[in-house]
Amino acid sequence: MKRFVVGISGASGMPLAVTLLRGLRNAAQALPGGVQVHLVVSDAARQVLALESDLRETDLLALADVVHDARDFGAPPSSGSWPHDGMVVCPCSMSTLAAIAHGTGSNLLHRAADVTLKERRPLVLVVRETPVSRVHLRNMLAAAEAGAVIMPPCPGFYARPASVQDILDHLAGRILDQIGVPNALAARWGEAADTE
Repeated sequence: MKRFVVGISGASGMPLAVTLLRGLRNAAQALPGGVQVHLVVSDAARQVLALESDLRETDLLALADVVHDARDFGAPPSSGSWPHDGMVVCPCSMSTLAAIAHGTGSNLLHRAADVTLKERRPLVLVVRETPVSRVHLRNMLAAAEAGAVIMPPCPGFYARPASVQDILDHLAGRILDQIGVPNALAARWGEAADTE
């Protein structure tokens, strides 16, 4: 079984986080042994959920197999001895990026990302802010130098998305690509819809 950690921090992008979690759930049926998703949601993310989605918190948490309290430093993802196949922080706020880039975590989401880096496992940070300041850019570089993939949610328009959900599906599929999860969400270059 493949095991992944998903962290949701308090940045705009809740619909993308939901699409990603649903994509992982669908991948569980396609991968031998399935997929187990461990979810960590920050307090700020809970506030963003209420602002950006009609989804109830219980519905969001139901998309994961295991939910860990962000204040629980004793949870399995806080230890390098607990194996997993990768972690995604989606969306990743600039304060979460800074904590991860500098190893100054104050919650389980930060700690799990720090452990993911030290164990040389895939870590994808879906950073969400625009425009970005020099501080943000320096933190992105520091995190990338430590081994993280920095992945701003920039849509690809070559597939001619017809809806916001098309854009979300493409972005979620590209995130899943980074952690090695096969999916049919992302439009593939050269496989875009006929443009006649």
